[in-house]
Amino acid sequence: MQDASILVLEDERAIAEMIEIILRKEGFLNITLCDTVQEAKKKIETKVFDFYLLDIMLPDGSGLDMANMIREQSEAPIFFLTAKGSDADKLRGFMNGADDYITKPFNPLELVARVKVQLSRYIKKKDVPGSHLFSCSRFTFDIDAAEVTVNGTKEIISGRLFYLLKYLCENVGQVLSKEQIYERVWGDCLFDDNTVMVHIRKLREKIEKNPGKPTCIITVRGIGYKLVGDVQS
Repeated sequence: MQDASILVLEDERAIAEMIEIILRKEGFLNITLCDTVQEAKKKIETKVFDFYLLDIMLPDGSGLDMANMIREQSEAPIFFLTAKGSDADKLRGFMNGADDYITKPFNPLELVARVKVQLSRYIKKKDVPGSHLFSCSRFTFDIDAAEVTVNGTKEIISGRLFYLLKYLCENVGQVLSKEQIYERVWGDCLFDDNTVMVHIRKLREKIEKNPGKPTCIITVRGIGYKLVGDVQS
């Protein structure tokens, strides 16, 4: 776990350096510090990180927007570390993909403990090798390669879409409520109906012939969704 790469986006230099010091004391040596959104964007374009610690209020943008971009390509833990501590702020943070939300001032030992817990869960999950190839009439889903082949054309899927399609394939033919999907794919009890609908729409755009008239991912009105077709693993 100490080999994990950690990106810290914090514009208050004293806080950033303090975080780096306490993480290094715990054996984490692969730490990247950024103080602007633009700098952080350049870093994640060239490197895959295992953990993201983000401030929200930054000189050139918002950590919330940064989290949304990260979530499109990674399931790595995201922590917000910010002075914005209202319930509405926290809810907004979780809805933007955060795994935890810590308000300033904070206890350094508590921060390290939370980082360790989330990193341990993520690394264990990441290290489990994929072993399934799902296929049906419209598409083939190679979990190991994170590729969907639709009528001979390969589509790369990442982030939540990967886990969403995997969950649907594992439960083919079963009606899954939006709450079930959200809890399993997002791992959060703070249910957000719109988040599920948006990602279902994006997934349909990947695999359906006509996303407006889906034949694979069917809406079960008032309940949720189900994947139909002869899927084999």
